[in-house]
Amino acid sequence: MKKLLLFCFLTGYSAVTAQTELVFVYFSDKPNKAAFYANPLSELTQKSLNRRISLGIPLNDQDAPIEQSYIQNLQNLGFTVTDYSKWLNGAAVNATQAQIATLQALPYVSSVGSFARNASSVPKNGHENKWNFSSDTQKTQTIFDYGSGSEQIDQINLRPLHLAGFTGTGISIAVIDAGFPYVNTGSAFERLRNNNHIKAVYDFVTKTNNVYNTSISNHGSAVLGAMGGYIENIFVGSAPDADFYLYRSENSVGEIPEEELYWIEAAEEADRKGVDIITSSLGYNIFDDTRYNYTYSDMNGNTSFIARAAGIAADKGIFVLAAAGNSGLQTWHYIMTPADNAKVFSIGSVDSTGNSSGFSSYGPNASGVVKPDGSARGTASATVINSTLTSVGGTSIATPIAAGGVACFMQAFPSMNRELMRTKLRQTASLYPGHTDQMGYGILNFGGLYNQVLNTSEIVKKEKFAIFPNPVQNILNIASESEVQRLEVYDNLGKLIRKNTGLKSINVEDFPKGTYYLKIQAKNQVFYEKFLKK
Repeated sequence: MKKLLLFCFLTGYSAVTAQTELVFVYFSDKPNKAAFYANPLSELTQKSLNRRISLGIPLNDQDAPIEQSYIQNLQNLGFTVTDYSKWLNGAAVNATQAQIATLQALPYVSSVGSFARNASSVPKNGHENKWNFSSDTQKTQTIFDYGSGSEQIDQINLRPLHLAGFTGTGISIAVIDAGFPYVNTGSAFERLRNNNHIKAVYDFVTKTNNVYNTSISNHGSAVLGAMGGYIENIFVGSAPDADFYLYRSENSVGEIPEEELYWIEAAEEADRKGVDIITSSLGYNIFDDTRYNYTYSDMNGNTSFIARAAGIAADKGIFVLAAAGNSGLQTWHYIMTPADNAKVFSIGSVDSTGNSSGFSSYGPNASGVVKPDGSARGTASATVINSTLTSVGGTSIATPIAAGGVACFMQAFPSMNRELMRTKLRQTASLYPGHTDQMGYGILNFGGLYNQVLNTSEIVKKEKFAIFPNPVQNILNIASESEVQRLEVYDNLGKLIRKNTGLKSINVEDFPKGTYYLKIQAKNQVFYEKFLKK
């Protein structure tokens, strides 16, 4: 016991006399970048290159690997280097002020930036995990019983894309989160496993592949469940046929600035693998060591390391989504980083009636950019963990619900410019052109955007359809200038309940009262209309 107390005393004394801080050592160049440009596949997968080609994004020096001899030189000087970024071209080390001066004088170092925002260190008493939940690609025609997921799917009007066969097939999503226990064994994820939809995993906290460790947070499991979870007749996620890359960057037992680096490394790996979407229900403003705390003025999209990297990921053609935060009822009630970056599509939370959830964090960002960008269901939302349906709350769950919608829309229009896609999603949200500080431009409307793009596409023949009467009691009629090849009616849970061929009407007299969906198959186009049975 005395030895332990002495060690603690000496550690405290050392911190006072020669306190270290986490800094980022920026390197001056990438000497071997010519070799990368000559052979991009040495660093990026063909899938990653294909994304850039499809979207017209050229390679640049950020894509080239970091110079390993510089890392080795830092280690030779006695620094421990475990985390670095090729995008930011540098490495993170803990250094004293004297050591920082030494680093700045090195010929291959351009500058040294500190993670610390404040001069003094006052450790917090305990840790509050703000991210705990509060209470032209292949098409696959899929018919689902949405069960408990029905309301949150319909609130963002995603069902029309699913009925059209756009369920995320061929679109890859990197989930950067806190852990994924039971995803490798739970029956709710069996469909993902059986269809080889989990493409890769990595824990950037421990530098292992052990993301399924049951001793770590299951936050990421619930996030994944909202998109890819499936329990027959009980629950379907918003992108059940997407591919997933599961990356752990958050250590839920503490809040340290290194977690920003873990996130950056995960994003860079996602880019290497060629992912299309990053969804992250993590955010930062307060750390256990208060030297690293951010203020609202830092939430400008360019100050934090993680926000800068998230912006770079977006520049690479990755659609980046981030949770706005759950601080709406707290003293700090603002969005957190990286949701503050203008190129990151940040998500707020609403309840079942479409009103803002009280906990949902407020925008705009510190530069006046409207944040969040849009909203989805985050109060009493359905998801699955292990083998069980559960109800959770938070922008943490609203974000993956929205991310699944993005995957389905991206499957339908894979070559659409990502900035245009973000803009169109804002413009079709429920409040546009208005907005609020908690909902942004409002509840997302994927079906509305899907139909808008179809109607303006040069490759789709414009047709005019109308259904009447609506509400209907007996016979639902379709007015159309062209031949109707097939009609299908789905109930509110997504079940196909009636179909006919070659007619412009369908009998619904025996249907119970409620909301239904009509799929109209014409020669060149498919339309979806919602109707009420009275």
